[in-house]
Order: sequence, then C-alpha cells, then structure tokens
Amino acid sequence: MRVKSSYGLENHGIINVNHEYWNLSTPAIYEEAIRRREGLVAHLGPLVVRTGHHTGRSARDKFLVKEPNTEKDIWWGEVNRPFAPEDFEDMWKRCQAFVQGRDLYIQDVYAGVDIEYRIRVRIITQYAWHSLFVRNMFIQPPAEDLKDFVPDFVVLDLPEFYALPDVDGTRSETFVLLNFNEKLVLIGGTSYGGEIKKSVFTVMNFLLPKRGVLPMHCSANVGEADDVAIFFGLSGTGKTTLSSDVGRRLIGDDEHGWSDKGVFNFEGGCYAKVIKLSKEGEPDIYQTTRRFGTILENVAIESDTRQIDLDDDTLTENSRASYPITHLTSYLPEMMAGHPRNVIFLTADAFGVLPPISRLSPEQATYHFLSGYTAKVAGTEKGVTEPQATFSACFGAPFLPSHPSVYAGMLAEKIQKHGAESWLVNTGWTGGGYGTGERMKLEYTRAMVRAALAGQLDEVDVKTEPVFGLSIPVACPDVPPEVLDPSSTWTDGEAYDAKAQELAERFRSNFEQYEKDVDKSVLESGPEG
Repeated sequence: MRVKSSYGLENHGIINVNHEYWNLSTPAIYEEAIRRREGLVAHLGPLVVRTGHHTGRSARDKFLVKEPNTEKDIWWGEVNRPFAPEDFEDMWKRCQAFVQGRDLYIQDVYAGVDIEYRIRVRIITQYAWHSLFVRNMFIQPPAEDLKDFVPDFVVLDLPEFYALPDVDGTRSETFVLLNFNEKLVLIGGTSYGGEIKKSVFTVMNFLLPKRGVLPMHCSANVGEADDVAIFFGLSGTGKTTLSSDVGRRLIGDDEHGWSDKGVFNFEGGCYAKVIKLSKEGEPDIYQTTRRFGTILENVAIESDTRQIDLDDDTLTENSRASYPITHLTSYLPEMMAGHPRNVIFLTADAFGVLPPISRLSPEQATYHFLSGYTAKVAGTEKGVTEPQATFSACFGAPFLPSHPSVYAGMLAEKIQKHGAESWLVNTGWTGGGYGTGERMKLEYTRAMVRAALAGQLDEVDVKTEPVFGLSIPVACPDVPPEVLDPSSTWTDGEAYDAKAQELAERFRSNFEQYEKDVDKSVLESGPEG
C-alpha cells in the first residue's frame, strides 16, 4: 500500500472486501499481476496481457442513465443510449455484492493537468494490470494529496462480473454505464483497458463545456517557437504518428482541453496502436514497447524467449501499448501550453480524392469538424469489401454526451478568437482509391505538416478544388508538385470526377442532420450539391 485515503471504500457502499490495495507503485503492481497470472513480463520489461474476446471498445454496450437533473444536456440516440435509473441502482447493488470477499485495487488519480479544471477520480479495479493501466494513463497526485482524497467521480471496473440482459436492461453481458448525477461509472464483462480511459474522457466531455473549456479528442505538440498545434483524427489517420515529430515536443497524444489559457492534457500517458510499429518509422514510440512499466495489450509473445512480435495480428489489429508519457524522449513536462496556432484535421480518404493538404476557411473548419470523416477499407472488418465512408462527429462521436454542435460552436469561437489556421490533411490514398492507388507516403505528409506549422505555405499560391471547394497549395518544400493535386495523380480523369462526386454526396447526406444547427455560411462551405 502506498497511501490510503481517509475517505475509504465504505463511503461508496463497498464493504467486506478481502483486501484493498491502495495506490500501489508500478513494481508492486507488476508483482501482483504476475502472482495472479494476469500477464507475462516480456524481454526488457513490458507487461504483456490479453483482453479476451474484447480487443476494443464495446460502443453498443455503453449507456447513460437518463434522469431529470442531466437528461436535458444529453445528445440521446445511437451514441448515447438511455438507461433507467432504477436499473442502474439494481446493477450497482449487484456490483457491490459481487466485490464482497474479493481483492480490489484502488488508484486515486487526476484527470486534467490544469489544476483549475482537473477532476479527482477514484478508479477501483478487479485486475491488478488494470490498476497499472490507470496509473499509466492518468495523473498521479503527490502523496500528500492522497491522504484525504475525496473523488469527484468513481469508476468501478469488474471484468469478471457479467450482466444478465433480461434482468439488468443491458444489450449483452458487457456493460459500460455512466451516471452523471451519481458521479459513478460501472464497467463489467470486458477486460479491454480502453473502456476505463474513454469513460473518464466522456465525463470530461460532459463537465468542461459548462466551464467554457472545449474538450477535444486530439493530439497536441509544441514547437521551439512555442507554437502549439492540435491534431484531430480517427483511428488509423496518423494522429499519434504525426504529433510525435522531430523538433517538436508532445503535449499529449489523445485527449486535451482548450481553455482561456491554452491547451492542457487530460492524461499522464499514451495509448498507442502498435500493430506493425517499426523502429524506423516511429522510433520514439517503438522504444516504449521495450520499457518496464509499459503494458502491451494483445501483442504476440514467444513463450520461451519472451520476445514480442509487433507484426503478428493473430489476436487483433488493435494491439496497443499503454505507457507513461515520461517514457518518450521528446515531450513537454508541463503537458500544457498556449493557444494553438494551427488546427489540423486528419482523414484517411480511401477513395483517393481529397487533397493531401488544404487550407480551410473558418466555415470549412466547422463543417469538417462536424463531419469527422475518414474511411474504412476492405479487410479491416468482416463484410467490408470496398471503402466505406465513416463520419464521426468532432472526430470522437462515441465520447460526446452533448450534441456535436456544442463542441463545434466552441471550436469555431476559439479559432476565431485566437486566429488559428485550419488544415485538412489526407493521409489516405492517392492516384486512385484503395486497391488501385497507393497510400500517401509518410515522408510527404510529414513534409506538408511541417511546412504548414512553420508558416512556409502562408505565401504560396493556391488553387481551388472544384468539388469540395478546398484551397490547395501549388507548392510545398520536399513534396513533388503533382502530388498536391489529387486529380493529377489519377490516370483516368473521368473516374476521378465520378469518385469525387460520390464522396461529396456522402458528405452532403451525412451533414443533413446538422443543417438546422449551423449558420448558412457553414452549410455552403461544404461540397456543392
């Protein structure tokens, strides 16, 4: 035990626990995890674990309790499914009964670096390795803050407690239940660590807009001139890769707030996809997979030598590493900085029609933020045989308790107030769609992003792309001019025009849901009908 709070588990109605492990250090958690056979120690020290059949988030098993004090603030629908307060109370009682006679691991942590906006979170876990995940991903208070730690929110994480759908009102045996009024999150039936992280992020997304802070699903870094850049993007678009760059220091890789003072990290660690991670392509992140304290989820390991194989996707394409940000060589220790000079929206366009980089007007920035576009490609999911357009509002719809227009309006206001430049960067395909063209070279994308952040594109002439109305620079250092215009990379011009119109129609169809929530200028900034 490191430090136990005077505000114990009995205050949450959790009693008769066999043993309470409070705020264990990383080495102590290792010992517990190995003793309980929860994982293996790999060569050079990372802890390798399996998450069972849940190798990602169970988005359809997440529910928000619908009760009078908060229901008017919730964006109800496919993202936020309602859960009855009486069913939540019954589930809470069953969880309390389940933990009696069991060992529990407790980590008292902060979410949010900025002391003005951070919240105190108590995360109670059934597995030791989940306690290490919490320790990696959140901010560890000093010992003196732990003595009388009283949480603002409590998360109870029980992978081996399964719901009874007919009794509990859940969709399946797995559940993620958020009760904003009771300040309580219940997770069960899944061992995937990301459920803990994203539940707390959802809480921050609910609380902070009421205080004038924009919560963002983005990475952020800062250059030598104290110029901050933020990178929005869905999985597979290069958010982590592009924000980890030579000459710039990482503020954080996934969750941030933008307040009147600037940008601050919500977390104390990173949660990076590591499938096919290479030492050459991402050396800094690669080295974290060889460090004590890193958790490797669903990464293949050789049983005799304990060597890992990051190329093996037998278990999942979503193999991940959880590690403290201090494992990186280039990060900003304060994890907070000033206002962004550049806002970058990343998309992996598998149709091959969006420009590799384009400057956005403020109205276009709002349009593309609300759209949150990327594309799934064949082979990534069962039944996907051709590219599928995917739209996730604000590049993080699953974590938005409130309507997307709330966050989009705040972003537009902050961009205008602080004069930030906005860019759309396509890390997807060029010269044709998936299966015909090729993936944009990382070296070109890095060169374009670096040029944008350095102001090297400010005086470059632009030409307007005719379908989406995007402003394309005609030149960029270290990038062949023909790469900048996607239409010139296709051998069949008519095929390009047809595919561009097809994607534009998908944009228009998706945006119909926001037409009543935005100004006419934003609506008109999208692709022409």
